[in-house]
Amino acid sequence: MTIAARKLTRNQSLVFDCLAESEGPMSAYTILDRLRDHGFKAPLQVYRALDKLTEAGMVHRLESMNAYVACAHPEEDCSHHGMTAFAICEGCGAVIEFHAHEIEHALAALAEGRKFKPERMTVEMRGLCEACRR
Repeated sequence: MTIAARKLTRNQSLVFDCLAESEGPMSAYTILDRLRDHGFKAPLQVYRALDKLTEAGMVHRLESMNAYVACAHPEEDCSHHGMTAFAICEGCGAVIEFHAHEIEHALAALAEGRKFKPERMTVEMRGLCEACRR
């Protein structure tokens, strides 16, 4: 389902557009500050929109940063992927999203061997991107 085909509320659209236009991850409070001119007054407005966008696979939460990024390929409906991985640059803050199926399968096998059923998996790597290494 494409973004255009999804039925988003006004707030969800504004929050998604804010993240999609951002150069890097954003906290809910940064989003709130950017959307005050659009009628956002409380963090709850942003968190509700983020929750729905995350459920739809259009936005991802970076746990280690307590921040959010727009999905790198929201037209694919990322919500069906079992694991999402991120490479986060410590230099410039760039976030690269990817899917590593071999890692996902290895983690799932480890979980199964321990009688654990994961509901979601996120892998975050921190380091330097190619541009910052130069």
